[in-house]
Amino acid sequence: MQAAQWLSDRLPAMEAALAPLVEQNSFTENVEGGRAVGAGLTQLFAIEGVVGRKVASTRFADHLVFSTVGDRARAPIALVGHLDTVFPPGTFTGYRVDGDLRRGPGALDMKGGLVVVAFALRALAETVGLAAIAPLRLVIVADEEIGSPEGQGVIREAIADARSCLVFESGRAGDAIITRRKGTGMIKAVAHGKAAHAGNLHHEGKNAVWALARFVDAVQRLTDYDRGVTVNVGKFTGGTSKNTVPDRAEALIDLRFCTHADAEQLVAAVRAAAVDSGVVIEGTRLEIEGGVARPPMERTDASVALMNAYAEAARAAGLGASEAPLIGGGSDASTSSAMGIASIDGLGPRGKGFHTEDEQIEVVTLVKKAEALARFLAL
Repeated sequence: MQAAQWLSDRLPAMEAALAPLVEQNSFTENVEGGRAVGAGLTQLFAIEGVVGRKVASTRFADHLVFSTVGDRARAPIALVGHLDTVFPPGTFTGYRVDGDLRRGPGALDMKGGLVVVAFALRALAETVGLAAIAPLRLVIVADEEIGSPEGQGVIREAIADARSCLVFESGRAGDAIITRRKGTGMIKAVAHGKAAHAGNLHHEGKNAVWALARFVDAVQRLTDYDRGVTVNVGKFTGGTSKNTVPDRAEALIDLRFCTHADAEQLVAAVRAAAVDSGVVIEGTRLEIEGGVARPPMERTDASVALMNAYAEAARAAGLGASEAPLIGGGSDASTSSAMGIASIDGLGPRGKGFHTEDEQIEVVTLVKKAEALARFLAL
């Protein structure tokens, strides 16, 4: 394959592209840092046949959208990634060479994956030409690490006509391909009561902490490991002093689920528990905010067919191609999957330690993953 041959000696160039992206902090809330990375990516994707635009944000760095005309007889293919990382400035910095490994914030999650995409497209542009393959819709959002509150909308608009979607999140051990991810939800529960002196007027008080505690016990019991449903009350605050009946308490709750049906049922059950707790603890009431933050990525016949097609290209590039087990965390693949678009994920360079200061990639897989994508797009 011509594109594979073109890529065979491109590892130094791929590293030269990756290093400055990793060196530049792009914590989600570091807007200027994110814009700097976005500028670097815009240059990286300055490829003949690729047209790009920015989607401005008032909260984050600009989101980037690229497209190609391609072969109009074929349905478009979406390629999705993100430019932000989880590390605030000064917490984990630099790009470090460590034998066959490369370390640094975003090397794996997921600036390495963006370099993979860019060089696959360069290889195709320099050989068969991008007009010979399916039209492409490439989206790089700037807020994925906090659930893509803006990015989900950018993705939905940009890839609406795509038949399939490949997401270049952190590559797993053995190059396992992700077909399933849990959906995520966030609930904020606030209990209101009536303050009173715990000694003199205890009978007049309406204890918000008690009401919220009852609610917490009820929602924790909604966890069902057999169905992949979990509820975690991760933070609980309330009251002012031990001798005051508390008039307010607050809890933050994480929800995980495997199907859209389970998501709807779980949120409804949480809301019902809030109503029940307010009724049982007379004089109190609970307010619920939030719900589903990111839908689940569900495995479908279409996504399995997509996985098998990509797996053929991955094996030809010398990679593994097994199917990954269910992943507990979400990604932008959940957005494309919820649109009814066949989606697979985890196609970035192989590595480990994402979201930790041990983040690393196996550098040789940059070329192999780019070759796999080029082969897939040329099918």
